[in-house]
Amino acid sequence: MAPQLIAGARLPVGAPFIGSQDAAGDTGYTDHPPRMGFFTDTSICIGCKACEVACKEWNAVPEDGQRLTGMSFDNSVGLSADTWRHVAFIEQSVSTGSGTGIGTDAGVRWLMASDVCKHCTNAACLDVCPTGALLRTEFGTVVVQPDVCNGCGYCVPACPYGVIDQREGDGRAWKCTMCYDRLGNGQEPACAKACPTESIQFGPLDELRERAARRVTQLHGAGVGEARLYGADPDDGVGGDGAFFLLLDEPETYGLPPDPVVTTRDLPAMWRTAGLAALTLLAGVAAGFLGRRPFQPGRSR
Repeated sequence: MAPQLIAGARLPVGAPFIGSQDAAGDTGYTDHPPRMGFFTDTSICIGCKACEVACKEWNAVPEDGQRLTGMSFDNSVGLSADTWRHVAFIEQSVSTGSGTGIGTDAGVRWLMASDVCKHCTNAACLDVCPTGALLRTEFGTVVVQPDVCNGCGYCVPACPYGVIDQREGDGRAWKCTMCYDRLGNGQEPACAKACPTESIQFGPLDELRERAARRVTQLHGAGVGEARLYGADPDDGVGGDGAFFLLLDEPETYGLPPDPVVTTRDLPAMWRTAGLAALTLLAGVAAGFLGRRPFQPGRSR
């Protein structure tokens, strides 16, 4: 049976913070497939950028300048409206003979990682979109409907990862869709299909989390003590990510926030406080009018 979305169902702001991982079910889908996601193992990323190219080709994403920054071999710099997958090249100086050996050569260690939209469990971009252009799919992913987007840009500062962006000359917001059209036909996203080392892995999110935990244990057993997961914890500030990573250094090294929090977390309390303030103001105004003595002609005030 095809998944069904309950008409008019919309997750109230703040409601996801009950620990539920059924992102599609919480939105109103019934009989939906399991939540799908990405697990990116940066320990085996070779920086080939095949994922970037595949993403652009499949989704017809415009070129993003093709200019080297002069600071690394990276030409796309970061995620943007025209770069939905970005492979970071991070060069680190290390003492010869130190480190794990992964990406280490002649005192230099290369860390490479393919970044993408995190498809958060608690997605602030969904909360702030006034037109419904951003929506949750039956796979638990978050996509933008370009024909509904009005270019207001509210979603851009709402994203705790700085992923979503407005296209220059267009104004509308664009980001990774996890190849929603391919998922609907039983295919994996183009980036995962193109990855030659299987650094980008796609599948049911629960299975990916189990696989990732085993991979960390394996690396720790091999002496790579700095290996850690990022975005896999359902109890983090965004309820866990639909696209998470195995990192070999601190998140900040990769340009990722160390403790991301959904930016609309405090909206319910803010609205309650604003409502209480408005009621207090109205009560004061009403009391002022009701407490006035009626004007009597000829009587001195």
